[in-house]
Amino acid sequence: MDIQKINQYKSAFDAIAKSINDGENSVEVWYARELQSVLGYARWENFIVAINRAIESCKVQNINVDDHFRELTKMVQLGSGSHRKINDFMLTRYACYLIAQNGDPKKEEIAFAQSYFALQTRKAELIEERLQIISRIDTREKLRSSEKQLSQNIYQRGVDEKGFGRIRSKGDTALFGGVNTEQMKQRLGVKNGALADHLPTLTIAAKNLATEMTNYNVEQKDLTGENPITDEHVKNNQSVREMLTKRNIYPEELPAAEDIRKVERRVNKEEKLLEKNTKLPKDHD
Repeated sequence: MDIQKINQYKSAFDAIAKSINDGENSVEVWYARELQSVLGYARWENFIVAINRAIESCKVQNINVDDHFRELTKMVQLGSGSHRKINDFMLTRYACYLIAQNGDPKKEEIAFAQSYFALQTRKAELIEERLQIISRIDTREKLRSSEKQLSQNIYQRGVDEKGFGRIRSKGDTALFGGVNTEQMKQRLGVKNGALADHLPTLTIAAKNLATEMTNYNVEQKDLTGENPITDEHVKNNQSVREMLTKRNIYPEELPAAEDIRKVERRVNKEEKLLEKNTKLPKDHD
């Protein structure tokens, strides 16, 4: 997401924020009916599903729902001039964050909102940085999933855990132009943990694409045994490397990124601080 689009979304979300004084502090709140629109939901019936999931998430974490979600009834004027009651919610920043977490992941607005509400700041640059962090975390999780699937697939086809390690290592060597996994760790200064935890998003995505291709072809070609599966995985990594190098991108030359385990811990800490610092004021609607 480019900075121009980030600023467009930021302006829309900023515009619906309300400030309420609880006698001691000024608290930012949002109303669900307004949030529905900026999150790209046309129908309240669909949006309430995300709200209910967010409320359930609160309960599962033993967080007081009333601190973050306050159900309201409002009167609205219809086109005919008459009025009717509608349900709404007053929401804290944390509540909005949980709603975004439980929203439609295909919506670009949802991806933006997850970072917008997670940070207690309105600086577009920090939102952009967090979007990049979340993208890297999501990409790493996809690689974990595809490698787990590969491990399961090849175990059923006569390859044990050590064989899986050899297959993955030879795939790395193909992707990194002859540089093996241990040599890449030395280049990037990785002293412990998986190599992928220290790779930039682009390289993680490249490894994931090659692994997904291997998963697909192992099943489609009904490959059995370590050697045929190794050949397949090496070819797929070579193909991905060829695609990258045509664009003058050499995976072995890209710099290391921060250990993703540290990044994940920091993101989790941000969420806990958000929950503690954004409770609804008393006796306001």
